[in-house]
Amino acid sequence: MAALTIAAGTGNWFSALALGVTLLKCLLIPTYHSTDFEVHRNWLAITHSLPISQWYYEATSEWTLDYPPFFAWFEYILSHVAKYFDQEMLNVRNLNYSSSRTLLFQRFSVIFMDVLFVYAVHECCKCIDGKKVGKELTEKPKFILSVLLLWNFGLLIVDHIHFQYNGFLFGLMLLSIARLFQKRHMEGAFLFAVLLHFKHIYLYVAPAYGVYLLRSYCFTANKPDGSIRWNSFSFVRVISLGLVVFLVSALSLGPFLALNQLPQVFSRLFPFKRGLCHAYWAPNFWALYNALDKVLSVIGLKLKFLDPNNIPKASMTSGLVQQFQHTVLPSVTPLATLICTLIAILPSIFCLWFKPQGPRGFLRCLTLCALSSFMFGWHVHEKAILLAVLPMSLLSVQKAGDASIFLILTTTGHYSLFPLLFTAPELPIKILLMLLFTIYSISSLKTLFRQSFTVVTQAGVQWH
Repeated sequence: MAALTIAAGTGNWFSALALGVTLLKCLLIPTYHSTDFEVHRNWLAITHSLPISQWYYEATSEWTLDYPPFFAWFEYILSHVAKYFDQEMLNVRNLNYSSSRTLLFQRFSVIFMDVLFVYAVHECCKCIDGKKVGKELTEKPKFILSVLLLWNFGLLIVDHIHFQYNGFLFGLMLLSIARLFQKRHMEGAFLFAVLLHFKHIYLYVAPAYGVYLLRSYCFTANKPDGSIRWNSFSFVRVISLGLVVFLVSALSLGPFLALNQLPQVFSRLFPFKRGLCHAYWAPNFWALYNALDKVLSVIGLKLKFLDPNNIPKASMTSGLVQQFQHTVLPSVTPLATLICTLIAILPSIFCLWFKPQGPRGFLRCLTLCALSSFMFGWHVHEKAILLAVLPMSLLSVQKAGDASIFLILTTTGHYSLFPLLFTAPELPIKILLMLLFTIYSISSLKTLFRQSFTVVTQAGVQWH
């Protein structure tokens, strides 16, 4: 706190927060890492050792390249730095290879790429309404938002213990959101298009972007009652947006189109054969559906309504990523999950179109799209909850009602990430970090809204 006080006096408190979390990330370097560590090492080897025509065909390892082309090129660039650390990590046939230099390179590459995330957080802070400004630095909305984003518990354990590169990807998303708040719509659209070609999970929130840009950018005026003035439609703006998306897509997919490999690329990006659930950890609707099917099958076997010989062999709770058939309830197809997801997001999309509330309305819609996709999507990763938690952070420092929703979402969402770290040495780390983040979130948001609002949680607890 003393360091923050000094930093506040010089106006460098944001730099102090960023530096502090960077030092914490460095301390986490020796901790456990998941199979995703080997996944990304293998992708370094694939992109470095093989021609582009083999990137999406290479299958020596089970961890095949299944991210969009921009991420593949990102791995290619990293590989040319990695060779100065340990050349052996770039051998495709060195399965499960690990060394101290490989560990340091991959860990530091994640930390280094977080520079983009830090910049994006800084830009988002500029978009926050500064009306509720406390006397103390720690009571200012911008400070609270900076901590909630930079020190986000979920992002810390997923990237810097479990191991992934979500930080700079979320940086692209937050930066695109900031540009929309700043009415720099073309930049926001460009950044989001680039993001989609880095990691296609962000398709979850694409409907929010599409509808908002069409409604608030392509239509240039509204009637006095807030409805659309249809004659204000700008073909130039639509064409400009379409051109941005087309050029980004052409740059990403063009080489594979020329090689006649697009079907192969898409088969890697959308592997529907992997099954409905990802390791059965994501706490969504289908997890409950699977559990109900399991209960009904047990009851059916005990009551002799079911033949044991007809029970599917694949286990829904083994932790494996695979296809299986439900025993009692109807089996779920990718099309069914798509329909459920679309139905879930429609209310927020309609609200964004018919009752636009500017960038904040867009941010609400984006969060609801992320949550709907998390609840009903096909093969949802448990880490996808961060796609809703991080944008919700921006809303939490602006309205008391949003703050209470954020606290419920972030607490349950972060707790659902605990199974990612299942080794004993990491147990006290994850408990301590989550407790610190949760306590700070509750206390800071309570302080922020103590004068003007009563925050009522769904459990009925009031903050005065």
